[in-house]
Amino acid sequence: TLTLFEKIINKEIPADIIYEDEISIVIKDISPQAPTHLLIIPKKVIPKLSDASKEDKDILGHLMLLAGRIAEELGLDETFRLVVNNGAAAGQSVFHLHLHLLSGRPLNWPPG
Repeated sequence: TLTLFEKIINKEIPADIIYEDEISIVIKDISPQAPTHLLIIPKKVIPKLSDASKEDKDILGHLMLLAGRIAEELGLDETFRLVVNNGAAAGQSVFHLHLHLLSGRPLNWPPG
């Protein structure tokens, strides 16, 4: 069965897509936790970060660099947080690796 993100990547369900390339897609989170809350998703299904292999290092690097570029293009003034939840107990609800990019409000530490 396809994940929610695979259905978005396949254009089977709508999403607010702000960027897409051959490796990844960036969408607005439907339940934002900050004024800017984006999801940076690889097109390759990697259920959790801990499931990534050495072969995925280029994809993982792409996601990180893309986060910085998207933040710059959105004028976030180098003030943002990236979050990766790994596993249900860590808050992961869709088991397809994704980075949360959050910005636009004070982000406390520790994050909860």
